[in-house]
Amino acid sequence: MAVNLKGRHFLTLMDFTPEEIRYMLDLAHDLKAKKRAGIHNEVLKGKNVVLLFEKTSTRTRCAFEVACLDEGAHVTFLDSKSSQMGKKETIADTAKVLGRFYDGIEYRGYDQAVVEDLANNAGVPVWNGLTDVDHPTQILADMLTIEEHVHKPLSKVKVVFCGDVRNNMAYAWMYGCAKMGMHFVAYGPQELANEVDKDVLARANAVAKETGAKIEVCTTPDCLKDADVLYTDIWASMGEEDQIPERVKLLTPYKVTEEMLEQTGNKDVIFMHCLPSFHNFETTMAKTQKELGYDIREVTEEVFSSKHSVVFDEAENRMHSIKAIIVATIA
Repeated sequence: MAVNLKGRHFLTLMDFTPEEIRYMLDLAHDLKAKKRAGIHNEVLKGKNVVLLFEKTSTRTRCAFEVACLDEGAHVTFLDSKSSQMGKKETIADTAKVLGRFYDGIEYRGYDQAVVEDLANNAGVPVWNGLTDVDHPTQILADMLTIEEHVHKPLSKVKVVFCGDVRNNMAYAWMYGCAKMGMHFVAYGPQELANEVDKDVLARANAVAKETGAKIEVCTTPDCLKDADVLYTDIWASMGEEDQIPERVKLLTPYKVTEEMLEQTGNKDVIFMHCLPSFHNFETTMAKTQKELGYDIREVTEEVFSSKHSVVFDEAENRMHSIKAIIVATIA
């Protein structure tokens, strides 16, 4: 079946069929191979892309900029200090203006309603670089990485997300796994398991019934058995620093350790992380919190630097998956 995504927004994987996601993954594999071979077709030559960032990022910004430049597009970066969006100008007005200048708009910030508002008013494709409830470009990159390291179809892969099971990465994984018929387990403390968004879970389970996926929320370590992927994220996101004492107490039992890897019973299990990660005490924040008596590492250095870790492959694949999304929607 032919797939045509030209002109489509990329706000959540829930907006796409499994066949369309498969198309984007295949395109990402192809574009990655071409980049490594030094082939740039410049299919985006003459295109202009704007990046709207309310939340800072290393990988998202660099991935979008390099992806565009590789294929001949021009990029404008606007952070919250460089734009009037939401301050002196409504989101809708900003979208209408930028839609007349640019061929595509990326947004990275907080409220999912903002990226949806942009999409409803821009008249050009809008891409979600991260919101409080979703991170679809990351999931596409993660699936690309899994296909490179786990030698079985995605529909046979089991992903266990360890830690804060209510965060945007856990929800994005629920959506992605549901769409691709995968087995997903959100593994965390009962207090947080009780707070998992019921609407997110219901939507994921509704899709899972059609694709054969399995979506679970678990609080006991037996769910680690036979995992192909252990995934985690930092315990306190931007703006949540005041919650660190509580999060450390709650989530330390779910830190990814060598013992946790062994509990999977899979010698080939891989460790994944969307980054940045606290895995040692060599960052200012980790040092400061340690001095206050809090170990904020969500994964040990032994695991992060082990043969099981593919975190930097993931980081690279953000650029290849994002390039596929841009090429598919505006080329």
